[in-house]
Amino acid sequence: MQAEIRELFHYPVKGLSAQSLEVVDLLPGQGFPLDRAFGFARPGSGFDPQNPRPLPKSKFVVLAQEAALARLRTRYDPDEMRLMIGRSGEEVSFDIATPEGRHAASAWLAEDLGLPADMAPTLHSAGPHKFTDVSVVSPSLMNAVSLINLDSVADLAARTGQDLSPARFRANILFSGLPPFAELDWIGRILAIGSVRLEVVMRTKRCPATEVNPRTAERDIDVPALLKGQFGHSDMGVYAEVRQGGRIRRGDGLTLV
Repeated sequence: MQAEIRELFHYPVKGLSAQSLEVVDLLPGQGFPLDRAFGFARPGSGFDPQNPRPLPKSKFVVLAQEAALARLRTRYDPDEMRLMIGRSGEEVSFDIATPEGRHAASAWLAEDLGLPADMAPTLHSAGPHKFTDVSVVSPSLMNAVSLINLDSVADLAARTGQDLSPARFRANILFSGLPPFAELDWIGRILAIGSVRLEVVMRTKRCPATEVNPRTAERDIDVPALLKGQFGHSDMGVYAEVRQGGRIRRGDGLTLV
């Protein structure tokens, strides 16, 4: 049985919105290019760009604590190194290649979220470091790819009578065409997407970020509790590591080998 890739996303800034991709070039041991390449660290986080180490998500401005982030629509232009943030039909642009531009972006975000000046975050990057949630588990998981089965999301929505957008789960690869939650049994298995090979290494345990409605920016559904109530766990989706690189695109088939 073959699944089909429906969407590809990366999230250049941890906690901020997705950017849709048509094509992604993957390298062994690496995640999606520019995925969680930047993060707004809270004051006193201890993050050092000269010696980057994984930190828990609580050290950053993220949806789990700041639901209002979902109001923002962001785009990152890697050629110009500009971060665009849209809100209520207006967009501001920051040159984050410069310290001044990063400071301006941090100050704008603090004001938008209503944070006092002494609580303003700092925009960091330290490539090839990625600010992924599972970076605290291991260096290899820092570069893992996250996958969501759209049929699993639809099944949970149907069971609970809730309107659940797949955007709540902030995955890189969204696919359909397989039984709901079949992916949770793939640990240790190899996935083939054309010439690309991914090894599924871990289920994705869901956190309070999934409670936030991506359309309204309100914390309206306790998704981890829904999962536990239906299945006895809070897992939705899986992480996989790239074993053999290559190009993937929307519409590609995905099979277990």
